[in-house]
Amino acid sequence: MRKNISGTSPFEPIIGFSRAVRIGNTVHVSGTGPVGADDMDAAGQTRRIFEIAAKALAQAGASFKHVVRTRMYLTHADDWETIGRVHGEFFGDIRPAATMVVVAALLNPAWRIEMEFEAVIPEASETA
Repeated sequence: MRKNISGTSPFEPIIGFSRAVRIGNTVHVSGTGPVGADDMDAAGQTRRIFEIAAKALAQAGASFKHVVRTRMYLTHADDWETIGRVHGEFFGDIRPAATMVVVAALLNPAWRIEMEFEAVIPEASETA
């Protein structure tokens, strides 16, 4: 069964996307930018993304402990360590598969990072 989770972007119906989609026990969180944190540094923008993603995951019945994969798109290669440390604050023990890529630009020129998350919610028998 499919469940679309909407965010607050006015572009969702125009572009045709959801903040997240849950299919069965898998949750895919769309590329998430640091909306509202344009003036923050790379660490602040990354933390803002985690706030947005936490809400989407919760609406899908998941949390960061269920995340198995992240993708980080950076506009400044020099930010890799700062962003990586924030990633580690949330995933130091969970340690999902992760990709970090430097890109030329993101939709908002003020954004230094955009992230995607994938989560798998264990079946009840797997958590017992």
